[in-house]
Amino acid sequence: MATTEAQELRRMMKRFRVLIMGRANAGKTTILQKVCNTTDQPKIHDTKGKKIDTTIVESSIKRGNHDIANEMVFKSNPGFVFHDSCGFEAGSEEEFKSMKNFISERARATNLEERIHAIWYCIPMDEHCRTFQRSEEKFFRECDTGHVPVVVVFTKFEALRPVAFGEIKKQLKGVSGEERSKRITERVEELFTKTRVLDELRNPENRARPKAYVRLQEMNKTDANCNTLLEHTTFALDDEELRLCLVSTQKSNLELCIKCAIATLVDRAHKQINDGDYQHDIAKWFPHLKVRRRFIQSDDPW
Repeated sequence: MATTEAQELRRMMKRFRVLIMGRANAGKTTILQKVCNTTDQPKIHDTKGKKIDTTIVESSIKRGNHDIANEMVFKSNPGFVFHDSCGFEAGSEEEFKSMKNFISERARATNLEERIHAIWYCIPMDEHCRTFQRSEEKFFRECDTGHVPVVVVFTKFEALRPVAFGEIKKQLKGVSGEERSKRITERVEELFTKTRVLDELRNPENRARPKAYVRLQEMNKTDANCNTLLEHTTFALDDEELRLCLVSTQKSNLELCIKCAIATLVDRAHKQINDGDYQHDIAKWFPHLKVRRRFIQSDDPW
């Protein structure tokens, strides 16, 4: 893909669209705020672009009458458009059908910007005995997401730690702090394995199959971020154009830009490419740069 084409793509497709899914209190809003680096609530618009009062939306959700097509956009990063599936998780069959139709239509939309480009399915770990419930089973067994990658996000992962500590508390007496932390971490992994949630997600009978798994914890802390989620989402995308679109929303995420550039280096390592094209193929991953045929110009310093 030529660099000029990458720049043209950024002009044509200015927004990356994500469907976020999961039960109530799974930490979805916090994730979206961290992704967009804000504590503000999003602005919500209907399919015609009309702004919707958030109190009306909350009331509709409580009545089980949520419109998944509504768009959520944060002022801090308008490069993202989010859709929330809330409704079917509570057991509404009508909402489930609506969600399936939405995914089917938006996964194959002719207009690239109108498509959903990724699905984040949030599974909270604060109820580790009930991680894979009926809502998860219905989605993964019955929903065909087409080429849209599903990234499973295990939220509130820190909730496993006190459970692990409680189970081995007596064994920790007299051990060093380092050994104590090591044993608790090991028990956390054992607890996670016992949930069998990964076995359920990897069931060959599933129609929706995750392309990546991410663990998020302590997201209530001010310095918490979703860089891992963004990285896994980027590399879950099969289309380089979509990767470029997602990276273009991340001007301040230098680490992600570098990793994408390195991936390009590895991919091009055994191909015959002239130096000019080689440099441009790397530079295109840095959205703060204006990439031209003979030189690279920075819009602003990092």
